[in-house]
Amino acid sequence: MSKLFLDFEKPIEDIYVQIEKVQKLGETQRVDVSEQVALLEAQIETTTQKIYADLNGWQRVQLSRHPERPYTLFYINELCKGDFLELYGDRCHGDDKAMVGGFGNLDGQTVMFIGQQKGTTAKTRQYRNFGMPNPEGYRKALRLMKLAEKFNKPIVTFIDTPGAFPGIEAEERGQAEAIARNLFEMLRLKVPIICVIIGEGASGGALGIGIGDRLLMMENTWFSVISPESCSSILWRSWDFKETAAEQLQLTAEHMKKYGIVDAIIPEPLGGANRNPTLAAEIVKKYLLEHLQQVQKEKPQARLQKRIEHYASIGHFKTSS
Repeated sequence: MSKLFLDFEKPIEDIYVQIEKVQKLGETQRVDVSEQVALLEAQIETTTQKIYADLNGWQRVQLSRHPERPYTLFYINELCKGDFLELYGDRCHGDDKAMVGGFGNLDGQTVMFIGQQKGTTAKTRQYRNFGMPNPEGYRKALRLMKLAEKFNKPIVTFIDTPGAFPGIEAEERGQAEAIARNLFEMLRLKVPIICVIIGEGASGGALGIGIGDRLLMMENTWFSVISPESCSSILWRSWDFKETAAEQLQLTAEHMKKYGIVDAIIPEPLGGANRNPTLAAEIVKKYLLEHLQQVQKEKPQARLQKRIEHYASIGHFKTSS
């Protein structure tokens, strides 16, 4: 279990500190402290349930960025049990390490997995460009999607990015065009597409692999055109109002479900996916198989029409005379 706690988890951390003190006392005094430890562990369960029953938008954002939260390759390896063949390159510029993809075996069927990958250490975070793809990343993703369509294999995308890379070199190589092309092509692909937000779902960086027949969000993730910090800096010229911005943006899974943007919310283990990554992967697999089975029953043309109608219907507006 992770012992890295966020600021709002301080009450839970305090109980863990008490447990360590009691256990140390038991060792030095050679007394049985199992009863006291059991009571404190029960208190952890109660406190965690109380805290996580009423999380606000900013706290969800913090959880989505937890450094011990499982990333795309972890989910792929857990779902495929190692039976995964990663593919590389966009056949144009190069291979983007922030975007990964390839064929994998999901419960006996071949699936094309694609997703943004963040690093797990300081070195690998730099190697993965912190999960921010360049244009070649989105072009690689599209190449793999087209390959899946050619062999009539379903596509599963994992979304976890703070946004597409905003560097000058990315813009020079056509970042906006690459994302726009993906949006256009994903609406037309004839194979089933299931998109899962497993962490941060920011801006066009998320949309570039986020168009499909079903969009699923894990419980402690967010999906928005802009991050709370950036929104705060634009509106208030400071990051100090990021908590307010997170609430006003209504970016949580509950909000997305309420507005009909996502099809289902995937529950996470108590304390977040970072507390029990293996269990989180099992839950994701259950939801993936369920929705994939439903989508595969539909005829390609009907599926395409529903996909287009779904995205065309997003949004709430009023007309005035």
